[in-house]
This record gives sequence, structure tokens and C-alpha cells, in this order.
Amino acid sequence: MEPGCKRRKTGEPSEATPWEVLPVLSERESQSVTLMPVYAAPVLDKKEACRLVKEVSAAYPLGDHPHLKRVRASVDSSHPLEMILCLASPRQEQDSLPSLAKLFPEGQVGLCGLGEPFLTQVPAFPPLTRPQYEEAALCWPVSFHENKRITQAMTGCLFTPSEKAAMQSYMEMAIQVAQQGAMQGMKPVGAVVVDPAAERVLAVGHDCRDGFNPLLHAAMVCIDLVAHSQGGGACSYKDYPACTFLPLDSSSGCSSFNNGLPYICTGYDMYLTREPCVMCAMALVHSRIERVFYGVPSAHGALGTKHHIHSRKDLNHRYEAFRGILEVQCRSLTQVVVLKESLTESA
Repeated sequence: MEPGCKRRKTGEPSEATPWEVLPVLSERESQSVTLMPVYAAPVLDKKEACRLVKEVSAAYPLGDHPHLKRVRASVDSSHPLEMILCLASPRQEQDSLPSLAKLFPEGQVGLCGLGEPFLTQVPAFPPLTRPQYEEAALCWPVSFHENKRITQAMTGCLFTPSEKAAMQSYMEMAIQVAQQGAMQGMKPVGAVVVDPAAERVLAVGHDCRDGFNPLLHAAMVCIDLVAHSQGGGACSYKDYPACTFLPLDSSSGCSSFNNGLPYICTGYDMYLTREPCVMCAMALVHSRIERVFYGVPSAHGALGTKHHIHSRKDLNHRYEAFRGILEVQCRSLTQVVVLKESLTESA
């Protein structure tokens, strides 16, 4: 399939080996639940619960931790509820617990209805995904504002069969161009840029770093090819016939932008056979890519393995990242690279 061709219209993806589209979550979304210590106490009389919540909350508000619910049901049959009193020092020892009288100066809280305080662990941060919520809730009740899109992605329900079929065809192109690059002595890594609104391939490129420019990783090549299509670009690819692009103009109908050409990759998707490095991930930030799909992780990858460049809040652009499309086929390309590098080292 050449740039400019629309993808084939199919239903279910017809892969020989099953694959999944897995979201590459942000660092916070990927972490296990972090716990912190708090003082809590049994609520001995359920009728006193409302009063105690008001008075304790006024004395020790949980302003920095609004996800924590103040009260939970008790698993101990001797009392119905348990209540967070206040935060504890991380170094607090179980055998040196302060008394209720020390925690609450006289007049702040009517201590009638509270038992002796104890230390417990609660989630330090609000859960961002359903697995985090389920893990956090095992420790202490928390509020959870679910991002339905993330949940759909994690459960494999975000993309339709038709969309998965399109993803497969685009990644097949990336694999094919990677193989063509390998035939010219390049590292077998391929990339494809797609305008998803028009379902049109805009650029196809392979790794060229072993040629005239060591910076020309596959993602960098494709970004430059898109820039060429818009009248810019920095490098010539006459020696690499597999690296091609579809020329664009404001009236071509190939772009989803109606008011002239977009800024490089704004609104576009990139398909990569291998997870990009930090340089390429940052180039994708600057080119304003919308989504990145890659086949297999890499040892120094910047979209999930070593870093999470795509989701950093201190950058001026963020994009979605997904992995796993045709993973087995993409991994076979990676194994060729590993084999070549090991042979080079042994020589």
C-alpha cells in the first residue's frame, strides 16, 4: 500500500496470531497504590457518628486528601464503624500511640463515642484507574471518578473490530517498510503516519540512522517526510525509495483540516514497529502527533518502558500511546537487531 491509498474495508482483523491493543498509561496510572499512615479510632456508638465526623473534620480536615472517606464499616464485631482522626508521621511506632486527649485539645471534639486510637494504612493518592481503585478500597474506602475511556482501553473495548482491522493494515505497512530498510543495511524498524479522519496514509519510512545521518530513526524519518509533504523537510531520501510521502495541499481532501495545512502531525497517528526512544518521543511531542501505536517495547523506550514522555504534564503537548499491535511479527524484527548486535560484539 502506497501513501495516499485508503485502507482496505474489512470487518474483523484477520491475523494469524492474536494481538491486543494495550494502552500505555501515565506513570501515576501505572503505579501500584501508595499507602500512608493515619490515626483512626473505633466509633463505639453509631448514633454519635455524624457528630464525630463534623467535629473531627473541623479539627483535622483532610484537605490534601479529599479522596479519603472519613468513615468505614468495621470488620470487628465490637464496634460498628472506624474513623480517620488525622495523619500520622511515617515513622510513628505502634507502641507509642498518643491518647485521644493528646490528639484533640479540650473542647475541639467531644470524645464520647470514640475508642482508643490505632495506626492504619490508607491510600496516599486518589485512584486513577479501576485496578487502582479496587486495590485502594481493600485498605480504606476512597472516592473514584472513573475515566471511562481508560477503562475501555484497559479492558480491550475502546476500539471496534473495523478500527482494529485498520490498525493491523497500517502496522503491516510499517513491518514491510522495516524489512525493505533492512535489505539496505538499516535497522529493521518501520513507521507509518496516518490521517485517521480521512483513513489515508501520509508517509511511510524506515530507520535510516546507519546511512548519512545518525539521528534518522524511523519516527524522525516519518516526521520529516510529513514536513516534506507540506513544503518543508530537512533531508533527502532519494537513496531510500521505500521512504515516501503523499504531497498535501489545502484543497487535496487528504487532511481533516479545512483551514489550510496542519502543523506537521497535528491530528495524525503514527504506527511504529518498535517503541520510540526519548529523542523520537520528544520529536512526536513537538510535531503535535495525536496518537502513537507501537508493536513491541524497547530496552530504552520512552513510551512506557523507561519513561512516559507522552503523558508528562510539564510538556506543552501530550498524546495517547498504545502497544501490542502485531506484537509477534514486530518482535521478530527486533530479534534480528539483537542478533546482529550480538554478532558484532563477538566479532
